[in-house]
Amino acid sequence: MSNNTHLKTKRLVMNAMLAAMCAVLGYLAVDLGNLKVTFESLPILISAFLFGPVYGACVGAVGTLVYQLVRYGVSVTTPLWMLPYIAAGFLVGIYAKRKDFSLNPRQTLVVTFLAELLITLLNTGVLYIDSKIFGYYSPVYIFGSLGMRLVICVVKGIAFGLIIPGIVRAVTKVTGSGKA
Repeated sequence: MSNNTHLKTKRLVMNAMLAAMCAVLGYLAVDLGNLKVTFESLPILISAFLFGPVYGACVGAVGTLVYQLVRYGVSVTTPLWMLPYIAAGFLVGIYAKRKDFSLNPRQTLVVTFLAELLITLLNTGVLYIDSKIFGYYSPVYIFGSLGMRLVICVVKGIAFGLIIPGIVRAVTKVTGSGKA
């Protein structure tokens, strides 16, 4: 097996594990009505920081698809619920790739925080659309907990931004290279 094939296999296995982690972390979320506390974005962000936009988006797509199917089944809004995570994985991956996968801790913190903010805002939009389609719309239900969702977003963005550099370094040592 050539070295290039070996690296591609490691990358594929790593991303499959990250997608599985995403699905499990999504499933283990704490749901309180329209308030959800979850860590499913962490594996997506790790993939994006390690391997770039395509892998970040794919981990987001596969992980959240599995989670959505297991937890809720299929509906017309399933792709919309996947979109925030796919977008975050893609955009973080673009930034990481532009920086040649050599981000300093501050850059990682800022990008991770912005990704969590994007996910929160897009999920609020999807909640609005879902509520209109399925007839449970109420301004209080959709936007009343936005402040609390933003607080959760800030905490997760900072926490993930602080731990991701160490995870990326460790995974890069194990897999050889994080570059896509």
